[in-house]
Amino acid sequence: MSQNHKSIVGITMGDAAGVGPEIILKSLAHQEIYDLCAPFVIGDAKILERAKSYVNSELAVQTITEEELDNPEFKFGTVYCLDLNLVPEDLPVGEVSSIAGHAAFEYLSKAIDLANQKRIDAICTAPLNKEALHKGGHKYPGHTEILAELTNTDEFSMMLSAPNLKVIHVTTHVGIIDAVKMINPERVYRVIKLAHETLKKSGIETPRIAVCGINPHAGENGLFGYGEEEEKVIPGVRKAQEEGIKVVGPLPADTLFFRTVRGDFDIVVAMYHDQGHGPVKVLGLDAGVNITVGLPIIRTSVDHGTAFDIAGKGIAEEKSMTEALRQAVELAPKRV
Repeated sequence: MSQNHKSIVGITMGDAAGVGPEIILKSLAHQEIYDLCAPFVIGDAKILERAKSYVNSELAVQTITEEELDNPEFKFGTVYCLDLNLVPEDLPVGEVSSIAGHAAFEYLSKAIDLANQKRIDAICTAPLNKEALHKGGHKYPGHTEILAELTNTDEFSMMLSAPNLKVIHVTTHVGIIDAVKMINPERVYRVIKLAHETLKKSGIETPRIAVCGINPHAGENGLFGYGEEEEKVIPGVRKAQEEGIKVVGPLPADTLFFRTVRGDFDIVVAMYHDQGHGPVKVLGLDAGVNITVGLPIIRTSVDHGTAFDIAGKGIAEEKSMTEALRQAVELAPKRV
């Protein structure tokens, strides 16, 4: 595939004090990534240079301008960086920093601008640290909410993908009591629809969707809970079914994930954060991918955090990042 036909993927460096710079360098040491796309980093070049010593990298780091994205000639062996120059070279590794938190926000903001301008085809994000983000003056729960606000998106959801399992969430970064309050038939219906549309775009003609219950055993006909399934979930499922979407539920979460991994369904609609995240991370903590669906731009991410405890040691696995890059290319609009 010629350079002109490859998807241009902007990789945000995330929190500069975490493992992001290391896993980026490790990922871009794979020739196959350059065969798939034209990747470049939005971050700080000096931090990438510093991280080379952590991972014994011989890759060159080269700064680029935004104009070079119009006709990128990115070659394997070089890491190209749109250098925002936001953090000091001696930024402590593995520590919460307001400077790094602010920088992580700015890297993402620049990536969103480039995607909105159609100068890049997809964004792939290295992890940020929520405490550092907040200390840096940006009061968001995480990447997803920043992306939604900066793209003026009201209807979005987090989808996690691991080997043999995809999960989309009705609620995510809220406490369990608030999550149950937030679940309603219209939100359940819209998330089912997002799942259906996303999988259709990825090539599954008739996605098979299964919806989790809120309570143990999906309420077991009122035995558990206070009728939440009947009130909050079932009307949304029925509305989707009436539109011809192949969806079933609510089903007991304790067996549904097993059935999906077995191949009975293509995706699970989880009601809240831990209900969906737990099974995915058991299956693939180092290979899971976080995808924000419903945005006007493509965004994928690693499905792990900044790992401050191992930052700077060169031992962080890059598998989730390489898979996130592959999925970004798969989901991105194709250049002709």
